[in-house]
Amino acid sequence: MLKEVHEHILTELQQSSRTDTIFVVSAVIFNLVVLGINWGVAEPDRNQLHPASDDIILSLLIAATVLINFFVVRALLTGRDTRKKLLNGLVSMYKDNDVEKYYDDSLLNAYGFRYKLFVAVLLVLAVIAIFVPLLMRITT
Repeated sequence: MLKEVHEHILTELQQSSRTDTIFVVSAVIFNLVVLGINWGVAEPDRNQLHPASDDIILSLLIAATVLINFFVVRALLTGRDTRKKLLNGLVSMYKDNDVEKYYDDSLLNAYGFRYKLFVAVLLVLAVIAIFVPLLMRITT
């Protein structure tokens, strides 16, 4: 039974990693696409005019960027907490079977730091996707 529990925890960890990867990659791609669209919408036409439709598109994409990044960060934090619980269970199982020396506890902190970096990258991209086009719009 112990082997099955161990395999189940490892499967859950793998699924959690895949889900986190999908969230991060999707959010990075979304932020870059929105940056490009916002840049195009923020750029004035030849007459230096900004149509009202461009303002609406820019506003909607900014709102979507804020919401999607909020949801992705929330999902990553949930994934981090799930991973921590699963790894703590794994470490407990290793301690109960006197094999904990093969699992370095510092890995738990490394995983937590990795999630902080993921969130930081997403937030930086979101800020760039929102504020760079706005600065262009304001200055033109």
